[in-house]
Amino acid sequence: MKFSTALEQIDITITMSLIHPTYFPNIAHISAIVSETKLVFEVCDNYQKQTFRNRTEIYGANGKLALTVPVSYTQKNRQQYKDVRISKTENWQSQHLKSLDSAYKMSPFYEFYIDDLMPLFIEEFDFLLDVNLKCFELLSDCLEIAIPFTLTEEFIHPKEADNDFRSLANAKIASEFSFDNYTQVFTEKHGFLSNLSVLDVLFNEGPNAMNYLTSQKEKL
Repeated sequence: MKFSTALEQIDITITMSLIHPTYFPNIAHISAIVSETKLVFEVCDNYQKQTFRNRTEIYGANGKLALTVPVSYTQKNRQQYKDVRISKTENWQSQHLKSLDSAYKMSPFYEFYIDDLMPLFIEEFDFLLDVNLKCFELLSDCLEIAIPFTLTEEFIHPKEADNDFRSLANAKIASEFSFDNYTQVFTEKHGFLSNLSVLDVLFNEGPNAMNYLTSQKEKL
């Protein structure tokens, strides 16, 4: 398979932070890496279902809404994360775009950023990893950050990583984090929802999103 960015050889003697690339990562995920200088994406572990590798959560009119990228994967035939293909049975890109429009069209900065994110919804992808790397590329542009990264060529043992953030891909621990409030579109209906996709911060806070994300790292 091809990757959407140039790669360099991993030197595990350099201080590094290890994390999974996820689909429109949540606040915990982004806050963990915004100040990193050496980032390594783990892609050689066995793929696990029900994680943020193929899912993100946004704030819809009825509360928290999960957007899931369909994948072709069975527990019987184990695959490494980098080899998981996207299922072609659903028009997920169109569905997700409609959901974002419905959820955030009244937010202050939706119109400002949505065009920059459109490549994710119009390009054709075969592998989940390519989707998630594209997410990271587009979000980095929107947040005006430049974090160099590499991809693993084999599974990295926890003892070899200075900062191991791979657990943040586990959807079960997402609710454990309580971040500072900011204005959300449907706060008056459902209250503040913490640790949603970084898109929620971006569309509501705009240029202040980076300041907010940086300030939340101490809460991890």
